[in-house]
Amino acid sequence: MTNIAHRNKRRRLRRFIPLYIMLLPGLAYLAINNYMPLFGLSIAFKDINFRKGIWHSDWIGFQNFEYLFKTSDAWIITRNTLLYNAVFIVLGLAMAVAVAILLNEIKNRFASRLYQSVIILPFLISIILVSYLVYAMLSMDTGFINKTVLPALGLDPINWYNEPKYWPYILTIVNLWKGTGYSCIVFLAAIIGIDPEYYEAAKLDGASKWMQIRKITIPMITPVIIMLTLLGIGRIFYSDFGLFYQVPMNSGALFSTTNVIDTYVFRGLMQLGDIGMSSAAGFYQSLVGFVLVLISNYVVRKINKENALF
Repeated sequence: MTNIAHRNKRRRLRRFIPLYIMLLPGLAYLAINNYMPLFGLSIAFKDINFRKGIWHSDWIGFQNFEYLFKTSDAWIITRNTLLYNAVFIVLGLAMAVAVAILLNEIKNRFASRLYQSVIILPFLISIILVSYLVYAMLSMDTGFINKTVLPALGLDPINWYNEPKYWPYILTIVNLWKGTGYSCIVFLAAIIGIDPEYYEAAKLDGASKWMQIRKITIPMITPVIIMLTLLGIGRIFYSDFGLFYQVPMNSGALFSTTNVIDTYVFRGLMQLGDIGMSSAAGFYQSLVGFVLVLISNYVVRKINKENALF
């Protein structure tokens, strides 16, 4: 019996050899791109001297981390990073789910060609050069809002790039505008995968469209919502560099509301050229994100084991 079992096992392995060969390029890319750079984490704990090289540079412990925690801006950049990302996660998921449901209704009601044209729109919106378009809207001298919208409302022009109070709202709107297209496609795929018999049974019971969304659509895509939420929490200490650096045009007057960990470290790197400090910031962000994912997944697992990532 043992020989027969070994033979069957070898046959199964031979049958899957082509699949293992197809897997090799992906594994090689994963190892080179994701795991080999882990050796570079040592940079965060060294005083990098290019003459000595990375491996022979002096160890300085946690001194590189002091740049983030001892600076007077540490509270501001941490607060901005966390609050912006928390708002982006909540509003982004809500908007993406709403747009996905809307697109699914369009698919059900209209011809396929119209649906295909509508489904492409979120991708087109996502790939627009956001920073230039925002500047075209907000420019003091030539911006659409200052030249057209505000005069029509009888209001004076606003120097948007010198007024920090408006930028939490501007950045939130731009992030939603930029990211909803991609996220809604993920949810739309999940909605399309729901068995139509659920909706047919609900219609027979007299359920309204809103009731179908609440009782069928949302519960059925909840695992996808939780998965994307956990992934968002894992990157809550990271920021969209282009959004916070390019969209506000790197205006110093806006730093109180637009400065986050990524932009702060980049400016410090450009001014000081301290690679160790930059590596320490990246290590800190990754570590906190990893811990938050574990905690969030643990909470989800306690509430509903089936919806947890692991």
